[in-house]
Amino acid sequence: QVQLVESGGGLVQAGGSLSLSCAASGRTWSLYPMGWFRQAPGKEREFVAAISWSGRISAYADSVKGRFTVSRNNAKNTVYLQMNSLKPEDAVIYYCEADASVRSDFLARSENEYEYWGQGTQVTVSS
Repeated sequence: QVQLVESGGGLVQAGGSLSLSCAASGRTWSLYPMGWFRQAPGKEREFVAAISWSGRISAYADSVKGRFTVSRNNAKNTVYLQMNSLKPEDAVIYYCEADASVRSDFLARSENEYEYWGQGTQVTVSS
């Protein structure tokens, strides 16, 4: 089992930055690819970014490429999402998710591939 707890959400002005964290626990979490997804009210959850278990490979949605950076520190049991140049359309709930594919370098963009997720953290962007 893997437990994930997101934090770092809040209110920021358009053009500003926020750093989200995802605290992970569980014996094998560090061997899993990790993803960030986001969801607006009434809409499906969408892919934001993912990082391989080693941290060497990452992937981004086109809408955030160049503005967001995903990273992980397995020694600190944490995955991060640095968000810069935030836009009003980035203001949704963000979820950290784990894909239980041990040591996989494949980064899934479909939420169906992820087995664990946290409770989410709200990001609000004022224009």
